[in-house]
Amino acid sequence: MLQELKNYLLFLKDYGYTEIPQQIELNLSPPKKTSKTHTSPSKQNNPDLLQAVQDELGDCTRCKLSEGRNKIVFGSGNPNADLVFVGEGPGKDEDEQGFPFVGRAGKKLTEIIEKGMGLNREQDTYICNIVKCRPPGNRDPEAEEISACKPFLLKQLEVIRPKVIVALGKPASSTLLGRSVPITKERGTWHEFEGIKLMLTFHPAYLLRFYTVENRKAVHEDMKKVLEVLGK
Repeated sequence: MLQELKNYLLFLKDYGYTEIPQQIELNLSPPKKTSKTHTSPSKQNNPDLLQAVQDELGDCTRCKLSEGRNKIVFGSGNPNADLVFVGEGPGKDEDEQGFPFVGRAGKKLTEIIEKGMGLNREQDTYICNIVKCRPPGNRDPEAEEISACKPFLLKQLEVIRPKVIVALGKPASSTLLGRSVPITKERGTWHEFEGIKLMLTFHPAYLLRFYTVENRKAVHEDMKKVLEVLGK
């Protein structure tokens, strides 16, 4: 319990909180911020439906990634969001804290969302990965690992039913499109996933490794296209 509380406090720190919210939920999930966005009747049950997907996932041992994980990283954000970011898999920080994108790449993604797009990460987006357990050494997930986890990703997207999905990097793009995607050639292009508009872009970790003006501008342009579709 103490370790979970520590992880929760680290999560709050990563999100910029300087005080502990007055109400902390028993499941130590991220604090809910008040949203002015109207929730359509069809999405009112999304939190419960997502919880049902997470319950079905359970203490998963469907692939070998379970053998070395610390925590399952299911996803976080607004279950009613119009924008979903799909990444590759948890890293070291995510594995320790149980939340997606809370390490260096996560802070870069938060910067893209909040400074670049003018959105609130927790209120306006939902974030998850194609695999829910950390691959050893942060390697790319293997085919059988993706196959074991993909049904739960698909159920997450089916429940949320956003207006736009942003695939972060080659593994996420390839998984959602069902083919090998040359991300450097196809980033910035629109596709479709189950009737939902899908934008391909670089993973934040790629930006950190190759932090050039060209790459930063490319992602900025990709997010401008997303905002246009969202009507922002």
